[in-house]
Amino acid sequence: MLTILGKENSIIQQFIYELRCQSIQKDRLRFRTNLERLGNIFAYEISKTMAYEAKAVSTPLGNLEMNLPASHPVLCTILRAGLPLHQGLLEYFDKADNGYISAYRNPSKNDDSFEVEVDYISAPNLDGRDLIISDTMLATGTSVVKVYRGLKEFGSANSIHVVAAIASREGLEYAQDHFPSKTKFWIGAVDEEMTAKSYIVPGLGDAGDLAYGEKE
Repeated sequence: MLTILGKENSIIQQFIYELRCQSIQKDRLRFRTNLERLGNIFAYEISKTMAYEAKAVSTPLGNLEMNLPASHPVLCTILRAGLPLHQGLLEYFDKADNGYISAYRNPSKNDDSFEVEVDYISAPNLDGRDLIISDTMLATGTSVVKVYRGLKEFGSANSIHVVAAIASREGLEYAQDHFPSKTKFWIGAVDEEMTAKSYIVPGLGDAGDLAYGEKE
């Protein structure tokens, strides 16, 4: 399943526009806030696919039953660019368990190629859980695939959701080919190109630097 939320007219297009706009994205607080807003929207849409159960509630004037989520998901993100998007998901799934992954590009000394290295994963048991993996940019798809392979050591999730603000067409197709068929992909926008150094075009730049400052 693939859902591209930015394909239809909604407020999400305003948030993605501001994430891409060079003048607006200079405001780090606004950049992070817009990623959190996307996380809110993704969480709401994902919640529609989850299992629910009836629970009684008493108001000052009476009693009734309401349908509430039967369980709470596990949210996992790739440091550091994924943090604002993760926070937006967590604001809605406020009882979720959380996992964090450290991954980085290890460039080749001979050309522009690189290997994605995953050197740390902290996650709860995933058996029977709804797993949501988020990263702001899905470029080559290599990172999110390696993260999923690492997370499999923590158990077998009941459902898998992959969330990204922007994806390249090539990276999205690569991820779809390497995740289980039951995986649901939730994307803000899909761009058709990547540079030789695997940056999405037109994309928005380096999401981690824009959110938290440039690194050396």
